[in-house]
Amino acid sequence: MLAIARHLRKASTMAEKQSILGRVAQLAKANINALLDRAEDPEKMLDQLVRDYTNNIAEAERAIAETIGNLRLAEKDYEEDRSQAEQWGSKAAAASRRADEYRAQGDAANADKFDSLAKEALRRQLDHERQAKDAEPMLASQRQLVDQLKSGLDKMKAKLNELKTKRSQLVSRQKLAEAQNKVHDAMGSINIMDPTSELNRFEERVRREEARALGRAELESDSLESQFAELELNGDDAEVEARLAALKNKN
Repeated sequence: MLAIARHLRKASTMAEKQSILGRVAQLAKANINALLDRAEDPEKMLDQLVRDYTNNIAEAERAIAETIGNLRLAEKDYEEDRSQAEQWGSKAAAASRRADEYRAQGDAANADKFDSLAKEALRRQLDHERQAKDAEPMLASQRQLVDQLKSGLDKMKAKLNELKTKRSQLVSRQKLAEAQNKVHDAMGSINIMDPTSELNRFEERVRREEARALGRAELESDSLESQFAELELNGDDAEVEARLAALKNKN
């Protein structure tokens, strides 16, 4: 009955572990960059992946802990079989020695009795040795499976850290991109409603007014100079008339 229970436990454990191993390997090998490229909303997809990985890691940890526990029970059964085989071997040797002693004393009945006990002990020894031998390849397989599950779990945890890092980087980049786009939008609206263009037009108006004022001032200046020149000419004529009058008086 004990042997049957062991085999049933080991069979169900192996099937369950193979299923867990397949899932762990699939998640550990997931290409995050490829998933991001196909995602419509990378941030939401990463949040979902983080949740999925966290849940799967917790489930895998529970399953792997159970797997290790079953492996330790199987190893204990194996050691118990080896110990029992050794004990039955010792009992067989002791019964055989006692049979030899009785046979030396001429007591054939007790000699045969203890030889029979020795044979029964040897049968039990063989049975435990056989169970231990049968368990060895399965134990090796389970140990290998546990190592694979642990390695896969480590990869899943590393992948989870990668996911969290990528999510943080992505959110930071998205916020930076949004801020940059707002700045570009603001710059675009400034270019469309450029206040300096109004200043330029106003400055041009001022310059035209200044030019007009300069022109008028120059025209006024030219008019004054001509008047003064005319006055100077008139003054010369008067002087000439005066001097002519003086000459005539002398005559």
